Amino acid sequence: MSNAAPEILPAPDQAHQEWWRGAVIYQIYPRSFADSNGDGIGDLNGITEHLDHVASLGVDGVWISPFYTSPMKDFGYDVADYCGVDPIFGTLEDFDRLVEKAHGLGLKVIVDQVWSHTSDQHDWFKESRQNRTNKYADWYVWADAKPDGSPPNNWQSVFGGPGWTWDARRGQYYQHNFLPEQPQLNGRNPAVQEALLAAGAFWLDRGVDGFRLDALNFMINDPSLRDNPPFPPGGKRTRPFDFQDKLYNQSHAEIPLFLERVRQLTERYDGDRFTVAEVGGDHADREMKEYTADGRHLHSAYGFLYLYADAMKADLVRQGAEMWPGAEGEGWPSWTFSNHDAPRAISRWADDRDERQLAEMLMLLLVCLRGNIFVYYGEELGLPQGYVPFERLVDPEAITNWPQTLGRDGARTPMPWKAHAAYAGFSNAEPWLPVDPCHQALAVDLQEADPASMLNATRRLLALRSSHEALRHGDMQVLSTDPVLSFSRSTSTEQMLMAFNLGHTVQAWSAPAGYQVIEAVNGAVDGHLPSLGGLLLRRQAG
Repeated sequence: MSNAAPEILPAPDQAHQEWWRGAVIYQIYPRSFADSNGDGIGDLNGITEHLDHVASLGVDGVWISPFYTSPMKDFGYDVADYCGVDPIFGTLEDFDRLVEKAHGLGLKVIVDQVWSHTSDQHDWFKESRQNRTNKYADWYVWADAKPDGSPPNNWQSVFGGPGWTWDARRGQYYQHNFLPEQPQLNGRNPAVQEALLAAGAFWLDRGVDGFRLDALNFMINDPSLRDNPPFPPGGKRTRPFDFQDKLYNQSHAEIPLFLERVRQLTERYDGDRFTVAEVGGDHADREMKEYTADGRHLHSAYGFLYLYADAMKADLVRQGAEMWPGAEGEGWPSWTFSNHDAPRAISRWADDRDERQLAEMLMLLLVCLRGNIFVYYGEELGLPQGYVPFERLVDPEAITNWPQTLGRDGARTPMPWKAHAAYAGFSNAEPWLPVDPCHQALAVDLQEADPASMLNATRRLLALRSSHEALRHGDMQVLSTDPVLSFSRSTSTEQMLMAFNLGHTVQAWSAPAGYQVIEAVNGAVDGHLPSLGGLLLRRQAG
């Protein structure tokens, strides 16, 4: 089959001036990247020692998941001190050295800000729970019991069970959208907002280049505490949380007002600081637009379009392109196929096909999407989901929902650096999660020595994105989805065409006249696309 040539559309005038627009950012989960002190847990110095590897991929920056002081009930996403480094990860001085090394390599540094909730060990909550009159009394979401002693409403926790826990000291319930050890901040309180912005300024002062804002749509809830309505019957439901339309414990209209203040904070600093929201849930499409609109809020947002998908289908790409068409006043999208909250894409999408071929095709597809892209640690190696036996599970969500979901632990297993070293070179002690033996055969040292490895393919593919304006900043138009996914990326000077066979059988596909193939994966050629084949073609515009 053949496709008509796509219309040439200009890229935004400001695109070339912003480092983050179209950037490739590498996500590091600190516990699992590299252990420098032999305690089996990855740390900041371990990251610093391996930043040369990250830079060699050709990425623009790193996003580092939480390393703050924490009792680790949710492995750092339960923060006890927003301005401290947990001792298992190192010190503030270690962090400063990491930033200095990263900047010396030309890498930006993005850090998580977990502003929806804290740990129950945070000093704010310790004081708040003492009584109803202290300085921090209204810094969290507290409410009286119903007359029968039950929780104030029907809100459920993401991790299972009611989203409320009774506290006898105050004689009230406190709300939590995740673990009971993660009490919900009252994000509506001006004093809370000031404290959070001060925490952000602390890290900006230390040289970070931006923030990823975790679970952002939970930050402010309905002050009337109305019950969430139920969803109609049907659909996959593994948690009570899945039965409700979360209209009132998230998505409040005041959240964008706070995000204007976040934007104002970052713009006080020299250089382009980048902010990206994590937005999951049933209304994520609308919320991502609201949180990035009009140049007054955050720069970008990403949701779970791909992260929770059971299969990679062309319709997902079409849906993403339609979600972010590039309208006036619209924010900028970000995309990722894998991260610390979802099973690795290779395992979700292989469907009995060759995992190595799938990994390379997915990397080319990710490189071609309009928006920023996040590459999760190990994705450059083609890592599948790591196997973690039940007795080694540590993730509370995985334990609660076992065996109905793959869980998050298997996406967080140690990075394999050396195939024949103990624990794959991650540590010289038993790691906090086991190393999957199949990952050792994909270790960095073996792939470095193999010109045809996934690691070297990743470097080649990421280099394409940095060297072609159309891939980094161009507009996107989906041309076909069945049986071949094809779309264009265009600027006023360059026009590119992509074709992918996401299916199991060979497909015929021919490019329009004037295009030249500049990249092919898995045996694809113009006219012939094997299963998991991909083509990237280019022609000069004008």
